[in-house]
Amino acid sequence: MSAEFTCLVVEDSPMMRQLLVFALSRVKNLRVVEADDGVDGLRKLAGQKFDLILTDINMPIMDGLKLVKRVRSDAMHKDTPIIIITTEGSTEDRQRALQLGANAYITKPIQAPQVIAQVKALLKIEG
Repeated sequence: MSAEFTCLVVEDSPMMRQLLVFALSRVKNLRVVEADDGVDGLRKLAGQKFDLILTDINMPIMDGLKLVKRVRSDAMHKDTPIIIITTEGSTEDRQRALQLGANAYITKPIQAPQVIAQVKALLKIEG
């Protein structure tokens, strides 16, 4: 019997969010919940436990780095793997995200196979 995983996708661009959800739909036993910004993401995190979080950095109200910081200080989600997906490709941004507690950093334009491979690796899903 295979486990059911739940992933939270936090992305303010509806098109980008749709692209991520579509890519993630190819991962078996993965249920995706969408949030349209960091505040919406926190609201959803308060209501349930997630196995993985994918977040953009540049979002209005609360950006992805603040979200990572908040998630890491939350007892329920402090160990939840986080993948940053962003247009920010600089080394400083990558280091800052990883220092705050992100587990992986993918720059846009995203490649579905790269996202799927990263998700499977962090959730330890075979195949």
